[in-house]
Amino acid sequence: MRFREMDKILKADGWYEVSQRGSHHQYKHPTKPGKVTVPEHGGKDINITVAKKILKQAGL
Repeated sequence: MRFREMDKILKADGWYEVSQRGSHHQYKHPTKPGKVTVPEHGGKDINITVAKKILKQAGL
């Protein structure tokens, strides 16, 4: 899964980007607690284990 795909999934669920540091983007949800960090490394795929953990943190 690439960064753009993960970005679309999160935004479709209501998450919005609050900050970016280097190649890492942080998202926040209006009602769900916490933040989710998504790496963006030059169009490369996000590691499947990392992608699963991001989706779990986001409650998806």
